[in-house]
Amino acid sequence: MLRMMNRRPLVWFAASWVAGSAAAAGLGLRGALLAAGAALLLAAASLAGRLATATLAALCLLAFCLAAGQRLWADERNATSLVPLLAAAEASGPGAAFGAEASGTIVSAVEVDGDRAMFRMKADAVHAGGAAQPLKGGGELLLVQLRLATQPEQDIAAAWQRGDRVAVAGELARPATATNSGGFDYRRYLGSQRIHWLLKAKGAAAVTAAPAAGPNAAVLLGRVDAARELLGARFGELYPSHQSGYMQGLILGLRTSLAPEQFDQFARLGLTHILAISGLHVAVYMVMMGGLLRICRMSRERIQLSLMITIPLYVLLTGASPSVLRAGIMAILGLIAARLGKLKDGLHLLAAAAVAILAYDPYYLDSVSFQLSFVVTLGLICGVPPLRRLMPRRQRVAGWLCDLAAVTIAAQLVSFPLTIYYFNGFHLLSLAANFVLVPFISFVIMPIGTIALLLSPVWMGGAKMLAGLSVTLNDWTFWIVDVLANVSSMRLIWETPSLWWIASYMLLLFLLFRYLRQLAPLHGEQLSKENTDSGGFEITEPLPMHSNVIQPAGAKKSILSLMKVNLKWLPGHRALLGLTTGLIALIFYAYYPNLLDRSAVVSFLDVGQGDSALIRTPGGKHILIDGGGTMTYRKPGEEWRERSDPFEVGKKVVLPLLMKRGVKELDVLVISHLDSDHIRGLKAVVQGIPVRAVWWNGTMKASEDVEELMSLIVEAGIPLYAPRSGDYAKIDGETKIQILWPPESDETGIQSASEQNESSLVMTLEIYGHRFLFAGDVGMETERAIIALHTRAEDANGESGRKNHTAPVDIMKLNHHGSRHSTGEAWLAYWAPRGAVASVGASNTYGHPHPDVLGRVQRAGARLWRTDTDGESMFRLTPQVLSYRSR
Repeated sequence: MLRMMNRRPLVWFAASWVAGSAAAAGLGLRGALLAAGAALLLAAASLAGRLATATLAALCLLAFCLAAGQRLWADERNATSLVPLLAAAEASGPGAAFGAEASGTIVSAVEVDGDRAMFRMKADAVHAGGAAQPLKGGGELLLVQLRLATQPEQDIAAAWQRGDRVAVAGELARPATATNSGGFDYRRYLGSQRIHWLLKAKGAAAVTAAPAAGPNAAVLLGRVDAARELLGARFGELYPSHQSGYMQGLILGLRTSLAPEQFDQFARLGLTHILAISGLHVAVYMVMMGGLLRICRMSRERIQLSLMITIPLYVLLTGASPSVLRAGIMAILGLIAARLGKLKDGLHLLAAAAVAILAYDPYYLDSVSFQLSFVVTLGLICGVPPLRRLMPRRQRVAGWLCDLAAVTIAAQLVSFPLTIYYFNGFHLLSLAANFVLVPFISFVIMPIGTIALLLSPVWMGGAKMLAGLSVTLNDWTFWIVDVLANVSSMRLIWETPSLWWIASYMLLLFLLFRYLRQLAPLHGEQLSKENTDSGGFEITEPLPMHSNVIQPAGAKKSILSLMKVNLKWLPGHRALLGLTTGLIALIFYAYYPNLLDRSAVVSFLDVGQGDSALIRTPGGKHILIDGGGTMTYRKPGEEWRERSDPFEVGKKVVLPLLMKRGVKELDVLVISHLDSDHIRGLKAVVQGIPVRAVWWNGTMKASEDVEELMSLIVEAGIPLYAPRSGDYAKIDGETKIQILWPPESDETGIQSASEQNESSLVMTLEIYGHRFLFAGDVGMETERAIIALHTRAEDANGESGRKNHTAPVDIMKLNHHGSRHSTGEAWLAYWAPRGAVASVGASNTYGHPHPDVLGRVQRAGARLWRTDTDGESMFRLTPQVLSYRSR
């Protein structure tokens, strides 16, 4: 062990650097100091146990402290210069905005999508709040969001380039924070990119742009942006419209023209890494470029030098994402080492790339792309050799398939925890899809597309013929992806796991890789001295192609024959059994984290100006009441305003929240009524999560949203029920629902109702004796009718009716978002709520909740929570306690 650690000081140095940066990022100053103390104890223990030399222990401790200090220093400096405005914004609350004018330089590509143009601006002068704002030496980085007034303004905005000098007049506002527990935090996301303000403007006239006076870094990058756009336009000429965006993403890393539905299909199968330029793309580029240079009869040394020069250009041309930066740095370092005859293995290259990138910018550690790129590469280096040794040794095609299987399995295993942490989904057909499609796309489609692109300037006809070869192949690819992605029974939803769970999984997995490597001696194979010294890992970065590097010598046994083990190796197999059992137990726990939790949760989600509530019962069942809806109004001729992936609350808020909380299916989906602010978000939910039953008010409404939602429900074969007053449902042993409205009717069939509010489904939910009231959007007249109906029923039923009386309630949702003519005094007096929740959007134009309603709630002695100011309201219920927790 001592020799293994001392032979790889750079690897341990890099691991310590990453640990220090992560400790500072997640724990802050005090936590980082405690972590540094723990690192000191660990270094002392490694010395006492003769696991490392004093020099290596000191270097690792130094790396930890340097990285932690760098991150803390970066966090301290990552603050806005507009301190007076920040204080005013915090005093004013959410939605505060200040008229402002700013001038500076565009430092990003300009994105034009529908009626919105967006770019980043390094402001060197800001005038806001009636005065010039003092700026630090580097200026203030702003995200400019421009709403275009007319369609011709799209061309005006598209002509702006990175490096241009601009002056923008608009309003400065803080990015929104997460208003739902576990929801997307836009402020934190932009803060990691050192952006603390949005500058919102209307119309292209609000922006004055001029070319930069002289060359600078932004201008040069602007030229790269222009080149990427030019090459992307070439794909528009070579491929049909439904494929050009795909080819741009595949070869150039441009996703602006990629259809969101197409991206979602790839994402379901875990294939988005194909559309994100990464190590695979760099490897294909090097193979193609190296082959071309060999055809030109260049020497090996000249080929290496040429690749070292062109790889940085390729990285820039493809967007310089963290994944391609990692691959580019590793490739260049590998070429340099090979040229000097010092190339050892991929693990050193990976370690050097990690330290280089994090030393340049510690915030790369927060990037999902960075994390996945490095973790998957590490998994390939450490996992492919032992997995490959479990497979029969074959030559040619069979050997290549075994190599590919080992690479695919290792990548799936090591990326699994990050996949469920960030995306909360894992498709069981992902392994097969990656095994079949990744090599096909990488070694067939990408080369054809690249050659066609390079050929197009000199021979467009030949380029189109070549591209035509891949058009049919792309259609086959899309068909396969569509078929596999839509096998919904194979798509599993996972609650976001804890960081401790991820660390435990990774530890057991890499220990398993190590012990799998030790299986070789059980079958008469001897480990090489080098691999034994490396601690059981064969350290080389595998490519998905046949290579002697990852094959055991003389191994011709089948996988089944590997199970025949001499009894003297039984202790080793006990360790393997323990590691495998531990991994399975961790995976089971991740899939059923609340299996033994008998508490219930009722959450009123913040969906803006709409309604949505999620209930988890003590028995683990899930009920969703409404799904909100983003309201959009388009006049004829304004179709150009539509964005490629517009914000829709169901897709962007409700569905992700349900998945983050591990909602694998909805036992009941309740649609209170058919207005768009309650149902538009449900379309994404029905498409994304299995639903066992739908309750609704039994009417129909002539609306596009209603037709689309009902069509989805019918196509999915979901049973529809229209409960009526007096109906009762027992969801599990502790959960009951009582329907209060609408009443029974003599009319048969489904009736049409353009006015839906007074037909809302009204119900009480009882869990552990705690009661909640949901009354949709009914007004005072219907409130009085409900009270009268149930008073008569109680009188008619005598003692049994009073025994089943549903009032009082603990928590009431304010009817119709707290509009003036709802939640009357009689309603409040009848139900006597302890608390009330107003589901309203921030700065809504309806004036909800109305001051009259707020006064009535206060006089009733009920505490009020509002989603516009408090965010999500979450109530946890046990047999003894009903407790409230904000976001």
